[in-house]
Amino acid sequence: MPLWLQARCGLEPRNVVALTALLVLAAVLAAQHFWTGRTESVRAPEAVRAVVPYGGRGESGQAASGTSAAPPGVGASPGPGIVVDVSGKVRHPGIRRLPAGSRVADALRAAGGVRPGVETDGLNRARFLVDGEQVVVGGPAQAAGAPAGSAAGGAVGPGAAGAPATPVSLNTATADQLETLPGVGPVLAQHIVDYRTRHGGFRSVDQLREVTGIGDRRFADLRPLVRP
Repeated sequence: MPLWLQARCGLEPRNVVALTALLVLAAVLAAQHFWTGRTESVRAPEAVRAVVPYGGRGESGQAASGTSAAPPGVGASPGPGIVVDVSGKVRHPGIRRLPAGSRVADALRAAGGVRPGVETDGLNRARFLVDGEQVVVGGPAQAAGAPAGSAAGGAVGPGAAGAPATPVSLNTATADQLETLPGVGPVLAQHIVDYRTRHGGFRSVDQLREVTGIGDRRFADLRPLVRP
């Protein structure tokens, strides 16, 4: 500053230096505030699509959008597991927990496989299993048309232990007594009761063939075990 201005304002040199430094600092802060508060252009975010693995295509041959295709042979969401009882002539009989959708072959594999020399001709290894069923290997062949509750002679219902000692009366037997017959479950027993109710009873054993669910083979098995 000129000496005449300093003398007129009564400022000393050190005051002038301090005032100058303060003005410079204020200018720097103002410039920084202006720079940080300036407006900037903002770009809209781009849409991102999920990547489908190579070869992962839907049934129509086009890649699925937003989800990746499951590997071949694997379901989209596996259901809960099932519990089955594998008994008979297997290496390790017992209770087995299997994934839902398992087949009889999976149950046999979980039990260590069938013992050597055991006949499995009457065993449908491709049949799907249901929760709580029993798979018996090496038992007597299951009657044709019997409910699919077991494999290879697996017992289903109270009558699976064996045929009744005396012929069962078709006209007087209860549904529970009819279920003691081989291959007769609750549904078929109720069909027999309904038939005799509608027709006033059985006049001969041959009328049993007219009951819904009884074919020629089952009738041949039941004929010596029942009477009118």
